[in-house]
Amino acid sequence: MGSSRAAKHSKTTATLWFFLAIGLACPRATAWGIRQGKEFFPLSASASRVTMAGSSVVYHSLMWCCSILPRWRITCYKGWTSAHFASAASYTTFHENWKVKSSKDSRHRVTKLWHVGLFRNRVFYCTSSAGAWEVPLTSERYGVQRLPFSHVSDKDLAFFEHTVPGRVITDPDMLKPFNVDWLKMVRGCSKVLLKPRISGEVSEILRYCNERNLAVTPQGGNTGLVGGSVPVFDEIILSTALMNQVISFNGVSGILVCQAGCILETLNQYVEEQEFIMPLDLGAKGSCHIGGNVATNAGGIRLLRYGSLRGTVLGLEAVLANGRVLNCLTSLRKDNTGYDLKQLFIGSEGTLGVITAVSILCPRKPKAANVAFLGCGSFAHVLETFKVCKGMLGEILSAYEFLDDECMKLVQKHLKLNNPLTGEGSPFYVLIETSGSNAGHDEEKLNNFLEQVISSGLVIAGTLATDETKIKALWALRERITEALTHDGYVYKYDISLPVEKLYDLVCDTRARLGKSAKNVVGYGHLGDGNLHLNITADSYQQTLLNAIEPFVYEWTAKYQGSISAEHGLGFKKKQHIYYSKPDEAVELMQKVKAMLDPRGILNPYKTLPTQGSH
Repeated sequence: MGSSRAAKHSKTTATLWFFLAIGLACPRATAWGIRQGKEFFPLSASASRVTMAGSSVVYHSLMWCCSILPRWRITCYKGWTSAHFASAASYTTFHENWKVKSSKDSRHRVTKLWHVGLFRNRVFYCTSSAGAWEVPLTSERYGVQRLPFSHVSDKDLAFFEHTVPGRVITDPDMLKPFNVDWLKMVRGCSKVLLKPRISGEVSEILRYCNERNLAVTPQGGNTGLVGGSVPVFDEIILSTALMNQVISFNGVSGILVCQAGCILETLNQYVEEQEFIMPLDLGAKGSCHIGGNVATNAGGIRLLRYGSLRGTVLGLEAVLANGRVLNCLTSLRKDNTGYDLKQLFIGSEGTLGVITAVSILCPRKPKAANVAFLGCGSFAHVLETFKVCKGMLGEILSAYEFLDDECMKLVQKHLKLNNPLTGEGSPFYVLIETSGSNAGHDEEKLNNFLEQVISSGLVIAGTLATDETKIKALWALRERITEALTHDGYVYKYDISLPVEKLYDLVCDTRARLGKSAKNVVGYGHLGDGNLHLNITADSYQQTLLNAIEPFVYEWTAKYQGSISAEHGLGFKKKQHIYYSKPDEAVELMQKVKAMLDPRGILNPYKTLPTQGSH
């Protein structure tokens, strides 16, 4: 009987590994490598009893998540313990009944087996998609102490259900994607998600939470890069996802008024139908919310042409911690009456109030757009090309982006994108976009510029795109670098502003400092406004590597009067480093403003401002 059972086990295991091999042999470049659907997670390795045992095929690292694997329905055999699963071969000695469950939108890769604890005769859904790798709790990884906020009670849930009926989420599986940032680097443990539709509901929620001393984390599209939009502990998540209505649009002035939960790309499509565009454009435009963009003062690739949100946002509506609605939703381009209060909330990352609606000035849609993709032999040539570009293209220049050769190799390797410049490659690449009202005029200026930089030796090679398909293909090389990096390992991300002549020196010095301890050190960004994205990858998170990076990067930046956060904000990850960019007096004043508007500190705690007395 034992040999018969072993034979069945062997046959089943062989089939299991056959399907694993199929999954690993079919790589697919994924959009973000994130599954938003329902997932079933194994317990942490520290748990005293873990019921996943031999059925636990778990994900080792999100960053390598680029293959397809079916989800498995495995019935674990009763009575087997971790001693029976010391290796993959041990799968031949226990009884598995498996069935393939299709999951078209899952991205998978299996990299190790997890076999701990006891298990019983239960059915588990085991997946190696991004969600199945348990991200360490932020509070544990960073040693954060919970502030004395109240815990959510049944009475609280009853109030929320009365306020936003049918829009109170408490199911643990549904909450998981809202508790983790999209980079899979920070994780909270909120037990409640609320989805209001109007500012009145937000007002009622915050008024109640303030009275009950319940902490709240506002969340938009959850596309942030510094951990600002997910809870640290069990804060209530207040999602703006259902606040997605356009309130008005003026086709003469180009002023758009909309709710905070509108997705940026959706808004851009809406105003394009009226022959306008949004003044900002981001790689995360398909997911990010306009309210989150304003709350983080997001920059993006159009800032060179249209300026920052501090200039294009004309007004906003925000709900304060005590539930009072501050209506500064003006549509006037000129209003010089008193303090400009909207500026307090732009870039405040949800710590002063919840932005519920915005009024924003949209520029006219250009009638002609061109993109040039150029290769340069040195960063000095990149800078000189920018100088010539500003002089010759002037008013039609809308973007000047750069990336180094290491970035190009990553998008080629992980995303299978093609380098449009044939040959041996270039140490640096530049993407230039022009947009104007006269195609012939713009093309003539661009051709004259290209002739100048090529004949002078500033540019090694180049290509020009005028149709939309080719333009998107060239932009993908720049916009999808972040995605490619997530496939390369654990990513240490830095968003720096520096004088343009110093921009790449930081990359070189960091690369020299880290040596072989880092997998890749790359630099890219918005050279037109002096914004560097410095990224360091490693096979996994390493505290020793982090210690080598920080505070070195921040000290280097401060030495040259730069900013440690150009456009991503401070969030949770960078709040303690604010002093590298702001004097003590400025930080103290910020803390006083926070204390005045949110005296109990319930709005997005543990974010943006450093812990008092920590400096």
